[in-house]
Amino acid sequence: MRALFVSAASVTLVVSVLIIYTLFKDAWGFFIDVPKGDLWNIGWFPRRGIFDIKTLILGTLMVTGIAMLIAVPLGLGVAIYLSEFAAPRVRRVLKPIIEVLAGIPSVVLGYFAISFINPNIITSLVGGSNKAFNIASAGVAVGILTIPIIASVSEDALRAVPMALREASYGLGARRVSTTFRVVFPAAISGIVAALILGISRAIGETMVVAIAAGAVGGGLFSTDPFQPGQTMTAAMAALGFGSDQVAGSGLAFQSLFFIGFLLFVITLVLNMIGDRLVRKVREEY
Repeated sequence: MRALFVSAASVTLVVSVLIIYTLFKDAWGFFIDVPKGDLWNIGWFPRRGIFDIKTLILGTLMVTGIAMLIAVPLGLGVAIYLSEFAAPRVRRVLKPIIEVLAGIPSVVLGYFAISFINPNIITSLVGGSNKAFNIASAGVAVGILTIPIIASVSEDALRAVPMALREASYGLGARRVSTTFRVVFPAAISGIVAALILGISRAIGETMVVAIAAGAVGGGLFSTDPFQPGQTMTAAMAALGFGSDQVAGSGLAFQSLFFIGFLLFVITLVLNMIGDRLVRKVREEY
């Protein structure tokens, strides 16, 4: 059994190394061959040989930022309510409902974004927004998709705080609200930080929602307006790879897939390292 477990762990390590090697090899080949001026241009049009990477990075950051504006307050609010205020019977009903939200296919939320969120919310609030596709509606949909992750992990962190801390606070005359935000929340901060980092990683890596709702499927001009169509890194990879084994167009279009994938890997790795360091720094043991 020990040899079996070691073999399973080794296979996981080998697969991870091969993925990283493949990404790095083709990404480096693309970076060497592409004219550097094409990496900083008017937009992302890979089939025409225009690979403006800042368009994808800005689009990804805008979607992630909007998603976190939705997911963080709602996710933490749900976690605090379920952990500290909800009656056991209510919690038994609400907890599965919240977790079911995480099981909704992202493609469904993508169509929900273009059929409900954009026409009924975004265009109603901002008159000049694109009526079909825009970054803002994609960000809201990704935020909805991220709520269950933040809520579930944060709620587990809050419930892991020893009951003795709550009882000591109540014994000193503190109310439940004061105990929650001045005792329990600070004690669970390491788990909450981990939940936020996990949520950000989930938002950055989301593909189908942004591919459907953000527009700019064939490419996109560089824009800082979240109420217009835009392109993210994951959506660019999906749009570029749809329908063929070898991407048509510019000779470097296919290799650009690996370049974007490698950038996503680096961003995710940096986020995980920052999250791990923050968790270790703020962790409290009881």
